[in-house]
Amino acid sequence: MEIKRLGSQPSGKGPQEWFTGTVRVDPLFGSSEPARTSGALVTFEPGARTAWHTHPLGQTLIVTAGCGWVQREGGPIEEIRPGDVVWFEPGEKHWHGATATIAMSHIAIQEALNGSPVEWMEKARDDQYASPVAPASGQH
Repeated sequence: MEIKRLGSQPSGKGPQEWFTGTVRVDPLFGSSEPARTSGALVTFEPGARTAWHTHPLGQTLIVTAGCGWVQREGGPIEEIRPGDVVWFEPGEKHWHGATATIAMSHIAIQEALNGSPVEWMEKARDDQYASPVAPASGQH
């Protein structure tokens, strides 16, 4: 058993190569072989977002605060709010982040394949980010 105490893992700034805007990444857990799952709490300031990317074994996002947007390649931008859980299929090209005016935090969980949990691609352009947003469905 291992307990990671609050504050025992330092927060980090989201690298400019992978993010637009101000992003903080707080590691929650990693894994040692043979396990391959990791998780982090990621906080996006208004207007901040990831670059386009894929995950070889998929990714789960659990929205914990604020309001955000997600988009998969070829699909509309969709709004996400606290309590929403988003699943991206393995290899599905996507980006996610805060709305233009509201910060958003989510827990991101993914598995590594051959040591890598993600493949980063080009940044989501401002015109892509500013595209019309599909309204959230269901009650919030």
